[in-house]
Amino acid sequence: MDDFGVEITDLEYAVMRLNQSFSRWQSECMAAVTGTTLSGQENALVHVIHMHERPKTIRDLLHMTNRQDVANMQYELRKLIKAGLVGKSGTARAGVYYTTTAEGASVCEEYARLRETVLLKMAEATAGIQSAAAQATACLEQMERVYESATREVATFHRRR
Repeated sequence: MDDFGVEITDLEYAVMRLNQSFSRWQSECMAAVTGTTLSGQENALVHVIHMHERPKTIRDLLHMTNRQDVANMQYELRKLIKAGLVGKSGTARAGVYYTTTAEGASVCEEYARLRETVLLKMAEATAGIQSAAAQATACLEQMERVYESATREVATFHRRR
């Protein structure tokens, strides 16, 4: 493998490790706020549903989280509804919408305060992290586009065989 291949592999491993750390952070922060154990994806769903305080369809949620696993998301939504954090309205015919309940909105706000108090203060104390975060975001967004294109290419190639 050449140097470029090694760099991309190192990036992939760093993303995997970051994903695991981020998921643990989300779960622990949510548990601290609610006493409930939720996965990182379930936590993300609550926050995405609460975003801009507008109802979201499952299609909106799939798009906003770049997911395709409808059945898993439906399971997660049922779990959040049962926990009292999310409400569901509408019908299959007219459209089903998800919103945070009053408790869910309160949890999102308390989570944001805890995030600011702990995570952002720690990050702020790390030299150069703000500019590094901006560069990392740009790089990850570029890599997301590369992976999406490469995935389509491989799927097309694979299906032609």
